[in-house]
Amino acid sequence: MPEPNTFPPSPLFLLTPDPFFNGSYHNWTSPGGGGVGGFQLTIAGVLIPLIYVAVCVIGLVGNTLVIYIVLHYVRTESVTNIYILNLAIADELFMLGLPFLAVQNALLSWPFGSLMCRVVMTVDAINQFTAIFCLTVMSIDRYLAVVHPIRSSWWRRPHVAKAVNAAVWAVSFVVVLPVVVFADVLEDDGNCSIVWPEPAEVWKASFIVYTCTVGFFGPLLVICLCYLLIVIKVRNAGKRARSTSSRRRKSERKITRMVVVVVAVFVLCWLPFYILNIVNLLILLPGEFRGLYYFVVVLSYANSCANPIIYGFLSDNFKRGFRKALCRSSRRVENHERAAATELQRPAELWRGIVPEPRDVRNVKMYRNV
Repeated sequence: MPEPNTFPPSPLFLLTPDPFFNGSYHNWTSPGGGGVGGFQLTIAGVLIPLIYVAVCVIGLVGNTLVIYIVLHYVRTESVTNIYILNLAIADELFMLGLPFLAVQNALLSWPFGSLMCRVVMTVDAINQFTAIFCLTVMSIDRYLAVVHPIRSSWWRRPHVAKAVNAAVWAVSFVVVLPVVVFADVLEDDGNCSIVWPEPAEVWKASFIVYTCTVGFFGPLLVICLCYLLIVIKVRNAGKRARSTSSRRRKSERKITRMVVVVVAVFVLCWLPFYILNIVNLLILLPGEFRGLYYFVVVLSYANSCANPIIYGFLSDNFKRGFRKALCRSSRRVENHERAAATELQRPAELWRGIVPEPRDVRNVKMYRNV
């Protein structure tokens, strides 16, 4: 029976192959060492790390582009863009834990030492909670912008948004303090995990309930309440809404729709992960469900790749920013190639530092007429 108090890096700090399934991760093979078990271990050691690396590259490129656009191409420092910037930074840092997780899956052990184990798990966990807290703040901001546009004008200022972002990171760090304290490399199998003190089962169950409540279902309740109030406000506004600027209404509607889609994609990507954690409290799943385990973990990380795509489709400002960034990059390449071609076409004398003397055009013409 595997140890019940071991957990690999987050978001695997809740789900883990060893205690989660009825069978050890290292010994999970069919009789004779082949068959389905050996095939599954090949997937776990080769295919899953490759998927992690691919998700990491896509997430880093996409979120780096979002950060670059917000900092260089967005004309106005709006509150929404400040929150989007914070979410992109959280997603970017969240992606940095994937290479370490891929290596651990490939080697079936953690080769980076105890300190890096604690650092990686802490950073990973902080950014996991920062993402949902950012979406909660963005939903509250949408509620204030639509339901209380005048009274909330002071609160919806850039300096207030920056202070809120700082508070989000501070709260996230406090939430994951158990990870900071108990993360370590196991002596028996060398995996980076959370080692709970005794009684380990009580600590594990309490932590799962705590993180599911604080890190998902609680913020999700606030988000749903915000959009419910927005819908009620829009329906009750009636003719008064038509008297306001149609351009402003259209802009607010687009921003709200974009935030709603971001939240919906987040829920779709993370809900299976937290449901599986709750199931983990009730029953011990057999080894046949290992594929589901890998799927929900990859899906949770893949959410960080989705946001840049959503911005590109639903935000006109980000569309223009993406075009400018990509066109500017392509122009630089073209200019560099054009300059290189010009250098190759220059006379050989110039490459030796000799400038040819100008010739008399008339003499050339006379010579050609002879």
